[in-house]
Amino acid sequence: MEGEEAMETERDPNEIPPKTKRQIFILSGQSNMAGRGGVIKYPHHTPNKRWNGVVPPECSPDPSILRFSANLKWEPAHEPLHADIDTTKVCGIGPGMSFANVVRRRVDGELGLVPCAVGGTAIKEWARGEELYENMVKRTKESVKDDENAEIKALLWFQGESDTSSEHDAEVYKVNMENLIHNVRQDLNLPSLPIIQVSLISYLIVLEEDETKLVIEWIMIMLLLGCVSIRV
Repeated sequence: MEGEEAMETERDPNEIPPKTKRQIFILSGQSNMAGRGGVIKYPHHTPNKRWNGVVPPECSPDPSILRFSANLKWEPAHEPLHADIDTTKVCGIGPGMSFANVVRRRVDGELGLVPCAVGGTAIKEWARGEELYENMVKRTKESVKDDENAEIKALLWFQGESDTSSEHDAEVYKVNMENLIHNVRQDLNLPSLPIIQVSLISYLIVLEEDETKLVIEWIMIMLLLGCVSIRV
């Protein structure tokens, strides 16, 4: 009996193990996703903005991280990720590479990033039928076309500032976001696709003296969790 079990578990040394699937993440939204980190104004130059070229360690390239170019080709990923996507703006550091570097330490195989973000865009511009939405869906489908070893894992969404200019835009944002999620999942035929939505929260706090320590501790915890942005 033991011998039979041993035979069943033995593997052919010449057998090629199955290839680990490339895990693909869509990067979409507006300027915070496209990346404006390190973009500096040069008032006496044309163009008057440039990226300073500084890449933080957490955004460093790695052979396991790829990006899907504007020409629909896979290539090594490096900052700025959206340089050939958000072409009317100057792109710098965004959250894509730091996210990928965290994920790659926890998974095997390659990671594929599909940049789609465009700065200054409102959520209505990402509605089904609009150019930005259709381009995002097209690029995502092309990233896995004829590739059985690729799997779309999630959509990272970082957008919203352009929808704060009026009360009406803010009020309908929830419905527009729900429609976006529904449409993306339907058009990619992925009904359970995770949508990772980044939220920046601003607070105006008036504190009593004995409340100060408690609130500061709470804010520090939220900062560590990446849930709060403090604007001075």
